[in-house]
Amino acid sequence: MIELYPEIEPYDHGMLDVGDGNLVYWETCGNPHGKPAVVLHGGPGSGCSTGVRRFFNPSAYRIVLFDQRGCGRSTPHASDPRTDLSVNTTEHLLADIERLRHHLGIDQWVLFGGSWGSTLGLAYAERHPQRVTAIVLVGVTTTRRSEIDWLYRGVAPLFPAQWARFRAGAPATERDGDLVEAYYRLLQEPDPVVRAKAAKDWCEWESALVSVDPDATPDTRRLQPAFQMAFARIVTHYFRHNAWLKDGLLLRNAAVLTGIPGVMVQGRLDLGGPLVTAWELAQAWPDGELVVVSGAGHSSGDPGMSAAVIAATDRFAARY
Repeated sequence: MIELYPEIEPYDHGMLDVGDGNLVYWETCGNPHGKPAVVLHGGPGSGCSTGVRRFFNPSAYRIVLFDQRGCGRSTPHASDPRTDLSVNTTEHLLADIERLRHHLGIDQWVLFGGSWGSTLGLAYAERHPQRVTAIVLVGVTTTRRSEIDWLYRGVAPLFPAQWARFRAGAPATERDGDLVEAYYRLLQEPDPVVRAKAAKDWCEWESALVSVDPDATPDTRRLQPAFQMAFARIVTHYFRHNAWLKDGLLLRNAAVLTGIPGVMVQGRLDLGGPLVTAWELAQAWPDGELVVVSGAGHSSGDPGMSAAVIAATDRFAARY
């Protein structure tokens, strides 16, 4: 059985000015002279977690983590309703990744992305393939319209009680329509009580889809009002715009990744990012290997997921 690597602390960190009044938090862990790897967190808007550091051999990797615009320790924080999200788009994030690479003096790196981070990672790798040595994706998504519709309506029959609560949180006239749009508008309301309830309702629905274990302990960050507000605002902002990606673009362009080795780790029971997307990507990406973990869902903490992820990062560390 593969164990997680020991807990580690950053050996360096800082705030990178990426323009538009935004400062992005970054940190580096592990071996300063190791193989560079950048971690793209999920959400969008969840911020990076310390647990992801433990997926990498700290003797072999120079691990770069950062909080995407508006979340985590980056500023201004999207929990503040005055924070302008018009300068928080996929294009902005792709430019931020390149700024961070330049700032840290890295020529090429391994891309590691989970959930939304897999969408962002694919977009980056297809834009800058010459900067990517290998790719590890966990809980693969490409943020197509069909994937968004699945998350906020299609999967509902599998979670009837949680869906009833989520649907009831929208205005009565909008409960059978686009709930992403309905919640987006609620999160713009001037009444802070209305905004707070909408953010809480949104995060409770998201949490229901993460693990195959209905009694799994939720990420404690999701219980914090500031996290809930930033997360809900950013997710609805991105998803109402389909992440500013032409539908299916990342799959259509996957041939660009030819020559870049990669591993996609996917839970067979993943309800947040159903297996079909990872399977379709594996058909389109000649050098991408799909590893399906039986009995696991969208959470990297589900049985078998951590072992599969670490096996992937170890494989690419060995090639350094």
